[in-house]
Amino acid sequence: MRRVSRLLAVALCLAAASAALSLSQPAQAQKRSITEKDIFQFNWIGDPQISPDGSRVAFVKVTVDEKKTGYDTSIWSVGTRGDEAPRRMTDGKHDTSPRWSPDGKWLVFVRTPEARAPEPAGPPAAGAGGAGARPPTPQLYMLPVGGGGESWKITDLVRGVGGPVWSPDGKMIAFTSDTSPEDLAKQHKNAPSKDKAKAEDKTQAKSEDKTQAKSDEKAASPEKPEAGPDADRESDVRVITRSVYRINGAGYLDYKHPQHIWVINAPQSSEDEAKPRQLTSGKYQEDSVMWTKDSSTIYFTSTHVDDPSYEQPRAGVYSVAAAGGAPAQVLTINMATREISLSPDGKRLAFCASVNADPTQSYTQPDLWVVDLAADAKPRNLTANYDFDVCSGVGGDQGTPRAGGGDRVVWTPDGQGLIASTAREGRANLIQVEIASAKITEITKGNQVVERFRATNDGANFVVLISTPASIGDLFWVDRASTSTPASAPRRLTHINDKLFSQLNVTEPEEIWYTSFDGKKIHAWIQKPPDFDAAKKYPLILNIHGGPHAAYGFVFDHEFQWMAAKGYVVLYPNPRGSTSYGQQFGNIIQYHYPGDDYRDLMSGVDEVLKRGYVDPKKLGVTGGSGGGVLTNWVVGHTDRFAAAVAQRDIASWSDWWYSADFTLFQPSWFKAPPFLDPEDY
Repeated sequence: MRRVSRLLAVALCLAAASAALSLSQPAQAQKRSITEKDIFQFNWIGDPQISPDGSRVAFVKVTVDEKKTGYDTSIWSVGTRGDEAPRRMTDGKHDTSPRWSPDGKWLVFVRTPEARAPEPAGPPAAGAGGAGARPPTPQLYMLPVGGGGESWKITDLVRGVGGPVWSPDGKMIAFTSDTSPEDLAKQHKNAPSKDKAKAEDKTQAKSEDKTQAKSDEKAASPEKPEAGPDADRESDVRVITRSVYRINGAGYLDYKHPQHIWVINAPQSSEDEAKPRQLTSGKYQEDSVMWTKDSSTIYFTSTHVDDPSYEQPRAGVYSVAAAGGAPAQVLTINMATREISLSPDGKRLAFCASVNADPTQSYTQPDLWVVDLAADAKPRNLTANYDFDVCSGVGGDQGTPRAGGGDRVVWTPDGQGLIASTAREGRANLIQVEIASAKITEITKGNQVVERFRATNDGANFVVLISTPASIGDLFWVDRASTSTPASAPRRLTHINDKLFSQLNVTEPEEIWYTSFDGKKIHAWIQKPPDFDAAKKYPLILNIHGGPHAAYGFVFDHEFQWMAAKGYVVLYPNPRGSTSYGQQFGNIIQYHYPGDDYRDLMSGVDEVLKRGYVDPKKLGVTGGSGGGVLTNWVVGHTDRFAAAVAQRDIASWSDWWYSADFTLFQPSWFKAPPFLDPEDY
């Protein structure tokens, strides 16, 4: 897994320096330092979903599998009173996307079955998986919630399904799949016969002269290969016609099989044979399924551009009748929408997006918008005067690695307010924005990061997944007396990692602000070793975040805790270019990266050295991606660091320009290509 390999890369640097340290401090009773192997014992929570009556929360629990080569996911639930332990709801190893039916009696979810063991040597049976057979695909399963039986599979599409969404009346479930009609035809063709008893040979021997004629005809024409077990196997030859053709983890993108919207009637028992219906088709992918309140219509987004990677982002909003028919375009939004949601009256959309700035900016902070569902309607920016990142967060290295689930902007029941997350100075919390006045009210507060949130149907209560520098992430319940009053203190529902963390000496970092060379205030944190002694001298590691438009903050980061446990003081700042400090602070590095952000980092090192507990001869620097770029820049501009590890970095801007699939990179970061302005590169 990438998190572990990232740590092991840094470990080569740390090992030599740690040997010189004297770490003979007495161990804390019943506590030990965190290690790189503890990551295998972590638990994560993803995709929380509140039951319609508000009494329970279903969620995905993510763990490392037994072989330590991947992740297992299972669905659990916990009461919202906070007085009980979670209980498991499903028994699969790859169960995700739990969704309550509107009446709370059913839970639909997505399961990917375990791959079967290889068959014994010999020819495969008709329809069985042989060479080139597809691995198991995710399908929808239905689970009765009241203890009425086991779950059962309700879809069987060859390319799998995802993203289930119940209709408000509970009669249908919409979902997405990239299964094509050709796939269905092939699946039907290869299915085992239901009536093998008919296998009586009705083909009688042909007359001798006809047999001879056929033999002569075959001899006179080129011989055609016989159809074998791999006759329907797709070629593995790839013809690349787009600049963006693969993604880390996901692998190659399949533009021949775009994701479309399907619906299925919700079965009431395992005896019901519901058949999925495909609602949309064509060469463009659809996303963001939203039902109207009367369950008659589905809204969705789609970008009808053959290769959108060369254009500024935009999204088309479409509607389609749940009964079927041709989709109709409703409006075009000239921005990349996220967390889009439909108003209670079905007449407006709310979403977060960054404007397509002209001239181009390397960073444009996201805002909260509302737009009428009408042709030529113009979105209204509700947070134009709120200089922080809406629908955004803060990065740590322990976000839910699988099945995290996506948030959506929440409408208050009266349709007069919107609720979203916001990143502000290294924190992420919930805010409510009044549509008429743009007045902002904080719903949650504190030195924390709200990573996921869901609201009850009445918008009065929330479940939030909160991470802190000393906690990976647990569920909390937020009560609000009304939509216009602040929330009470969150009530903790889960203790997902308490057993492990009760054994670990995990400490809170020290938050600092310091003044850089030009008077700008820079936010940073200092993670100190357990049992820190200010009278001693420690080696220091400067850890630089990637992006560069990202941010460290009040969130758990295993790497910092691990480095501190090895005896290092770890400094992790948010230099200029970081998010959550406003538009100007984020975009100021455009055409000057790296540059003054390097000076911010060095000012931070100087600030820590003033405190007297760091050995100036034992300084190290590391960072990944954009942090790897700055690590390279650091060692190219100063020799004050004794060791450096540049992780997944860019070492040559020119090579990056010529070979990378970041199609809009140059106008965002450089004024001209390298063959016109080589010195800039």
